[in-house]
Amino acid sequence: MLNIVNYYEQLVVDRLWKMAESGELPEGGGLREDVACLALNRLTPCYVRNPIDKGIHVDDSQYQRMTANVEAAIAEAVKQVLDRPRSDREAS
Repeated sequence: MLNIVNYYEQLVVDRLWKMAESGELPEGGGLREDVACLALNRLTPCYVRNPIDKGIHVDDSQYQRMTANVEAAIAEAVKQVLDRPRSDREAS
């Protein structure tokens, strides 16, 4: 298997972790995982061999744009998950 990752995965996970720590995101029920999947599906993949190398080659404006995209994708995903909780989705 190739050793590649989607750079956005770490950005999304880091943001969700911070949101959970600050209480911005409810815990449990697989909510974080659902939000992560939906958010990542909204973002254009950015595959890299090594996330550290990618970080070195991204200037401040690119990084700010990427984090803004992550924020927007997560906000939409949270809204979608909270509007239709897992129990409602599993009953369908």
